[in-house]
Amino acid sequence: MIATRIQLGVNIDHVATLRQARGTRYPDPVQAALLAEEAGADGITLHLREDRRHIQERDVELISAVLNTRMNLEMAVTEEMVALAERLKPADVCLVPEKREELTTEGGLDVVASRDTVASACERLRAAGCQVSLFVDPEPAQIQASFEVGAPVVELHTGAYAEATGDARRLEYARLTAAAEFASELGLVVNAGHGLHYHNVEAVAAIPGIHELNIGHAIIARALFVGLKEAVGEMKRLMVAGQESGLIAQIESFDHDHDHDHE
Repeated sequence: MIATRIQLGVNIDHVATLRQARGTRYPDPVQAALLAEEAGADGITLHLREDRRHIQERDVELISAVLNTRMNLEMAVTEEMVALAERLKPADVCLVPEKREELTTEGGLDVVASRDTVASACERLRAAGCQVSLFVDPEPAQIQASFEVGAPVVELHTGAYAEATGDARRLEYARLTAAAEFASELGLVVNAGHGLHYHNVEAVAAIPGIHELNIGHAIIARALFVGLKEAVGEMKRLMVAGQESGLIAQIESFDHDHDHDHE
């Protein structure tokens, strides 16, 4: 299969977080979404939380109306959120776990334990024309369950890898690589995200089968110093470089194995 260029989804939640801190009309997540698009983002990700701590419904509606790429709406598996997605019909919907007290999403969706509920949400969202992804930990059981409930896409939770160091990081990277391979074998599209930044993204982009990375906090933080367009462009360049290095490694591995076959 011919590899396609890796995609970047820019999460703009933290622009809304800054706005909500003072209850002002600025900074505007809609403006951020359009600037990110201009800088090379392939999609815009935003998480409408049940407590509306940052993104508001109005943001979702406005961004949905003006994007030239596509909107990836992250949301909990609740009746309210599924009904909202059915009304707005975003191109992509990513179902995630959600706890009110957490600062950010702490782990993957437990598809195994909530199979029926997730399957029903997937069916309704598919009927509304949305492509559904499930945000899961890189575990075979969760990936298998995601396939069985009818989700065409999984987004691998990279948080454990991002937070690990030394040997633990190597183990987490191997776990991600194995999970991406297993999901690809099932025919699932493989995305990834959470905790990725400018110093760890290349290695994840190099994993065979990774289609898209969703990144927010690091890009918005970097934008404070270099501007949003440069921050997005810099991240995209690192991702493409990582993917290219991964492809070269695959080719070299194939050539090496092929040479041994001839011998």
